[in-house]
Amino acid sequence: MWKQFLSKLPRKSSKSDSSLDSAHNHSGSNASSSGNSIQRASSGNAGPGRSTTVKRMSSAVFPSSVVAGIEPLLSFKDVPNNEKQNLFISKLNLCSAVLDFSDPNKNSAEKDMKRLTLLDLVDFVNSGTPRFTEPMISASCRMFAINLFRVFPPNYRTNSSSGGETEEEEPTFDPAWSHLQLVYELLLKFIASSSLDAKMGKKYIDHSFILRLLGLFDSEDPRERDCLKTILHRIYGKFMVHRPFIRKVVSNIFYRFVFETDRHNGIAELLEVFGSVVSGFALPLKEEHKIFLWKVLIPLHKPKSVGVYLQQLTYCVTQFLEKEPKLASSVIRGLLKYWPVTNSQKEVMFLSELEEVLEITNMVEFQKCMVPLFRRIGYCVNSSHFQVAERALFLWNNDHVISLVAQNRQAIMPLIFPALEKNSRSHWNQAVLNLTMNVRKMLSEMDEELFLACQRKFKEEEERRVAVEEKRKMTWERLETAAAFRPVTGNTAVLVRPVMTPPMAATLT
Repeated sequence: MWKQFLSKLPRKSSKSDSSLDSAHNHSGSNASSSGNSIQRASSGNAGPGRSTTVKRMSSAVFPSSVVAGIEPLLSFKDVPNNEKQNLFISKLNLCSAVLDFSDPNKNSAEKDMKRLTLLDLVDFVNSGTPRFTEPMISASCRMFAINLFRVFPPNYRTNSSSGGETEEEEPTFDPAWSHLQLVYELLLKFIASSSLDAKMGKKYIDHSFILRLLGLFDSEDPRERDCLKTILHRIYGKFMVHRPFIRKVVSNIFYRFVFETDRHNGIAELLEVFGSVVSGFALPLKEEHKIFLWKVLIPLHKPKSVGVYLQQLTYCVTQFLEKEPKLASSVIRGLLKYWPVTNSQKEVMFLSELEEVLEITNMVEFQKCMVPLFRRIGYCVNSSHFQVAERALFLWNNDHVISLVAQNRQAIMPLIFPALEKNSRSHWNQAVLNLTMNVRKMLSEMDEELFLACQRKFKEEEERRVAVEEKRKMTWERLETAAAFRPVTGNTAVLVRPVMTPPMAATLT
């Protein structure tokens, strides 16, 4: 059967050539030059490789002339309305050819023709076409799948920068972007078009299509990820039936990133999409959405590369808190759980996010977590890394934080005062010293009596600590003095009792 089909291809090519002549008479010099280029490529060098070339060009570049029965190089304005559907499918089939962009000089005529055809398709969809029929939707999704869905090469780039300490690597750009961009633009306009019926479209933009589309977020090309971000948002908005599946797949991508690979290029873009999704959640929040916060968003603070996507992650978290303020204490405890202890740059980021969370935290939720929270803030205030100490002290410039502290000063001031006192005595950085003195003054003015009580308690604990240190020091001195009067000499016998195993004991007896 295939041999019979291939034997007919040259005749189809001839028909295509005659159609090109016809298109030349109607379409002008541009269509003529493009048609001639394709004609030369399809009927090129004679010889042993001719049949292979004809087969490849006929099946990849010109399947439309066989399937749709209409010349794809015609313009939409040159055909009657009842033929536009066939022409649309014909052009989609022509664009289903996957060309090699590793060599800029290879297949240049085909690349130009495909690009012009994609532009024509984008203009046609953008012009407000009649309702897409099922064959048009099927052909469109097939073309999108052939051009976009591909396996990326292994990613050996380091994705462990903390956002400030290491140099950022240059992004990698796909050489085929000149065509991929047009395919993405067509996909976006196709999904957003009012001509696409969601009930019919969901048959072809199905779970398999969405799963492979989400896999493209790992592309190293930031331009592609940006297009995907917009397209995913449109799909989520148009196909309500697919929303639970999208949330599940994206959750799995995050799980794999956090707990397995620690490598993914599109975390920031996915979080940006989900920031809009979270802002649209209905109240009261479903349990599924709360689980997404606790088991997906909070653990995303764990990876070393959190600085790459922290802005988008913070936005998602704060959107949850604005929807349901009762979640604030669990979010703060989650931050404390994943608090970095050896990465100062990451600690500064956590302090910045903590301030945003505290700004939308009410009194009841704050009181649930204020003791462990201000213990951690006290450690940060005492940090020898001046940026960490400085950022922790900047929290006191926030009016809402000051209000929360003032109303709970009986519990908070005893926790934070020792850290401030130690800083004022021994911190090496002058800026940190100045901020420390400002916070001390603020607390003193807030409640002078409590401040003095904390000061007295600190002095008592300091005296007790000095006494314990002195006692320990004197004990060691007495031991050293006693040991000095009984020096170990070469003739001093030392009793050693070896632990013998049962076989050895049996041998000795």
